[in-house]
Amino acid sequence: MEIRNGDIVIRPLKEEDKFRLAKWLSDPVVLQYYEGRDSPFTIEMVEEKFINQSDEAVRCIFIFKGKEIGYVQYYPIDEEEWIKYGYNKANEVIYGTDQFIGETDYWNRGIGTLLIDALKNYLVGTLGVDRLVMDPMVWNERAIKCYEKCGYRKVKILPQNELHEGVTHDAWLVEYADEHNYKKVVKQ
Repeated sequence: MEIRNGDIVIRPLKEEDKFRLAKWLSDPVVLQYYEGRDSPFTIEMVEEKFINQSDEAVRCIFIFKGKEIGYVQYYPIDEEEWIKYGYNKANEVIYGTDQFIGETDYWNRGIGTLLIDALKNYLVGTLGVDRLVMDPMVWNERAIKCYEKCGYRKVKILPQNELHEGVTHDAWLVEYADEHNYKKVVKQ
């Protein structure tokens, strides 16, 4: 599987990507938003959390204009997330996504929007996912604005959702629902 959309290419994670991930996930500027500055990753930690996994998440590197600049993963939400987010197990397919740009020189250039749109188009248009969800911390306004530009909407606050740098933070549940599919589900 490889997703292509303009200047964005999303490809599956490879074993040798562990060095790139360890570099990104030991950078305090990146960690401020993803995982926390108090949790820099070693190669062994990257292998455990990203490489040697057998769950349903599809882990990928994304490329902008030929350069690997970030990480993205997508997965069907599990039973615990169905409950936490307040969804009932209707005839819907709901996926979660997580992502970050590891090369900070590429921040604030609209690339996150391109990535989210490319992933959204693939998951909804190709895989037939009905709804996409993310749970950014409420203070991460830059990420939330990016998601809203891509058609996501704020649904509700998830209180004390994530431990980050020793403090438990609230998060927004944001979702994208393809309007055509959403109307179909609501009518049932």
